[in-house]
Amino acid sequence: MNALIAGAGPTGLTLGIELAQRGIAVRVIDKATEFFNGSRGDGLQPRTLEVFEDLGVLDQVLEQSIAIPLMKIYLDGELVGERRMAEPVDPTPDIPYPNARMLGQSRTEKILRDKLAEYGVSVELDTAIVGFSQTDDSVTAELSTGETVQVDYLVGADGGRSFVRKQLGIAFEGTTDESIHTLLGDVAADGLDHEVGYWFATKDNPMAGIAMTPLSGGDQFQFGAPLDGDDADTSIEGLQALVDKYAGAGTAKLRDLTWSTVWRPNVRLAAKFRVGRVFIAGDAAHVHPPTGGQGLNTGVQDAYNLGWKLADGREEVLATYETERRTNAMRVLGISAELMQKHVEGDESAMERGENTRQLDVSYRDPSDTRPLVSGDRAPDAPIIDASGNKVRLFELFRGPHETLLRFSPAAASDHPHAVEITSAEAMAIYHAQPGDEILIRPDGYLA
Repeated sequence: MNALIAGAGPTGLTLGIELAQRGIAVRVIDKATEFFNGSRGDGLQPRTLEVFEDLGVLDQVLEQSIAIPLMKIYLDGELVGERRMAEPVDPTPDIPYPNARMLGQSRTEKILRDKLAEYGVSVELDTAIVGFSQTDDSVTAELSTGETVQVDYLVGADGGRSFVRKQLGIAFEGTTDESIHTLLGDVAADGLDHEVGYWFATKDNPMAGIAMTPLSGGDQFQFGAPLDGDDADTSIEGLQALVDKYAGAGTAKLRDLTWSTVWRPNVRLAAKFRVGRVFIAGDAAHVHPPTGGQGLNTGVQDAYNLGWKLADGREEVLATYETERRTNAMRVLGISAELMQKHVEGDESAMERGENTRQLDVSYRDPSDTRPLVSGDRAPDAPIIDASGNKVRLFELFRGPHETLLRFSPAAASDHPHAVEITSAEAMAIYHAQPGDEILIRPDGYLA
């Protein structure tokens, strides 16, 4: 089997790793001439951290990222309070990474590219897909380099303006709010404490202001500010003028602007995630407002869901990708859109993040099944003692491209290559299991 992935963002890279670690020949191409260098999607949710542990990149992510920072709130230049989007909580045996982390998207992509390179796969820049056709058995893709490639599967992870999605004729249903324009960028700021974040606004309109969020790996902040009208000055002079307007002249001196863009709220969902042997994932399939930090995370989890299914290749398995991930994307878009609307309405709760943004509650279960843990639910972590008497976590045993069979002692012998006998009462309680039960865990960490 072989596959072609169009798009080398977090979604395409995750899928590349998923396929490469299974020994599948994969190419990852991107039309860009150089790698993206900006923060963009900088929030990594707890479920994505679990995915990254399985991929073998979590240590680097934790080392390079930071916790959600404390935000100092200034109105008309006066410090009026401090808050966090979410208060940190302690890990538990079933949830080892309960708190989101902040890491600029370009740094996340670099970690994923390095992992992909360990499997001998390098991203091919300046290489766009310009056409493709498919039969029942294969996909033939035409590249901007003049090369024609025949593969078993093509995946469009090529962003909100996806060429692959457009060529498939898939409707991208939703809205773009042209009334809201926001200037985003990465910039250093002399005069501000880089250990905290800042919200600068006015007392008469406290929800319309500038957010300055520290980025790891240097002294830059991610800058976000509302714009009036269609004209936007994305230069450092334009950003400085906005800081002077909302924070007061002399509060901060900006320098080293490395990335900036004008953002408009998009809420869109593809009508289908697949046509034959061609799939779409990530922003090609759904685009989110940044509220809630859901976009990048949902794309990574699309890829995590799709990778093992492509490797399996059975139609009954492939068919579940759209069913599971489109339903989830619809739900997540609702969360992001609701938070965005609260922000527009000036509701201060728009700054708060709860359980529904951590993505630990993502499930593919039958909604009519009310049991606490059933097929389609996330498989929780748990401490156990392995066959050698060592203390290990289930997530350590799940790591890799295989499925895992949990056998709760006493259980009958099994010839499953990744069977784990569990005698721990704590693990049994976490899984709501009884002696003799067997639970199969899919390669993407959900109950089969």
